[in-house]
Amino acid sequence: MFHFQAAPPLSLYIHFPWCVRKCPYCDFNSHAVKDELPQKDYIDALLCDLEQELPRIWGRRVSSVFLGGGTPSLFDPEHMDRLLGSVRALLSLNPDAEITLEANPGTLAVPGEHNRFAEYRDAGINRVSLGIQSFDERMLQRLGRVHTSSEAHAAIELLQRSGFSNYNLDLMHGLPGQSEAQALRDLAIAMDYQPPHLSWYQLTIEPNTAYHASPPALPDEDQLAAIQDRGTHLLIGHGYQHYEVSAWAREAAQCRHNLNYWRFGDYLGIGAGAHDKITNVPEQTITRRWKQKHPIRYLETASGHDAVGGERVLSRDDAAFEFMLNALRLVDGFPTALFGERTGLPILMVQPQLEAAVARGWLEWDTFHLRPTEHGQHFLNDLVGLFLPDDHAA
Repeated sequence: MFHFQAAPPLSLYIHFPWCVRKCPYCDFNSHAVKDELPQKDYIDALLCDLEQELPRIWGRRVSSVFLGGGTPSLFDPEHMDRLLGSVRALLSLNPDAEITLEANPGTLAVPGEHNRFAEYRDAGINRVSLGIQSFDERMLQRLGRVHTSSEAHAAIELLQRSGFSNYNLDLMHGLPGQSEAQALRDLAIAMDYQPPHLSWYQLTIEPNTAYHASPPALPDEDQLAAIQDRGTHLLIGHGYQHYEVSAWAREAAQCRHNLNYWRFGDYLGIGAGAHDKITNVPEQTITRRWKQKHPIRYLETASGHDAVGGERVLSRDDAAFEFMLNALRLVDGFPTALFGERTGLPILMVQPQLEAAVARGWLEWDTFHLRPTEHGQHFLNDLVGLFLPDDHAA
């Protein structure tokens, strides 16, 4: 039995499932555009989807919106304007809500348009996450990216000229055939632009991707460790704070939407394949729901209840594990009381696992705070695995 006193903060995630081309490392729900993009029809479907979900979140305020994909920047600003205008009409959106758009540099060179970012800003978007991945032409080709190095530079400069003071640059390291010097050069180039936020993460080979079917040669463990160590020193030296496994930010520039995920907040998901997590205080439940994955199927069903692909009510063990899976990614950890607030469970429920983590040097735990040690950060999968429910263990 859960014991929630209040619902956690709420965010909105909106998924756009199309991209120019599927990258070989990508395991997200994304589909290459083959015909004309159904922009109007998809926005119509999103709004039908949202209207049907409203009873699950009556009376709750939304603190952030994330337009993710796929490649949301394939959609014209006028369609984003209509979408966000309707979102504001249907939801209680905080006046200072963070509204993030994921963008691909390869989608921004639209004939006849000189400042697409400015139009997105006018539509109400106040944060952009730009998928650079690398500034090295050879690395971009190996990753199957649709943009060039020069387009990456041009997109950042355009973004800055458009008046965005809050944005993120996405970078990957540990790429096929990448040397330590190349990885650090990418990072140095990104920092020269002084972005408020950097996502700097290691390429991993995920199931159901082209790279999984035909794995490329990646740097070895020693090379990866060296890249991580030297990159960390570079970022700290440039004034960035490491606040999550792969997230770095200047003061007050942390991504509020992602922080809500990592602190086990609630989020409503609309769009093809979108997932969500909603806490129902009167019923004392946490429910995960997901939408029809394929864009065509989603478009066919979004006006009816068939848009829902499935749902699952979390057990106590599931909730405890999922909280730890997310919150232990935070470098500074979390207040002990947050566990109870977000799971409706007593912290004593996971005391044996916490004690085991402390004994192994993976966790610091006092009365009021839990924090992964540097050693624990290096063995994060093992640390999180301690909280895995018995019926999920291998």
